[in-house]
Amino acid sequence: MTLTIDICPLAELPPGERRIVSFEDVEIGVFNCNGELLAIEDRCSHDDGPLAEGELDAAACTVECPRHGSVFDLRTGKPMTLPAYMPVDTFPVLVEDGLIKLEVD
Repeated sequence: MTLTIDICPLAELPPGERRIVSFEDVEIGVFNCNGELLAIEDRCSHDDGPLAEGELDAAACTVECPRHGSVFDLRTGKPMTLPAYMPVDTFPVLVEDGLIKLEVD
């Protein structure tokens, strides 16, 4: 069953910024890549370390794992560089009445 959770007002997540949220036992990074809102699991598939705290390239819509440097595509969750080779989960993001919302299972 898909649930929709409120994240924050759109004005609180300007381009180039991120917000890390918890849902049940999952941490999720929500990113504003130059106006495109994307959400990815905050877990590097290489060693389960935090991912969303890494360096954001808003132009390319990627985030670099702060532990070992794997770069992940925020649109697909796929790693673009080693040592990670397995994708991580992504989540649909929508905006309703100026509020960012996230669809989770």
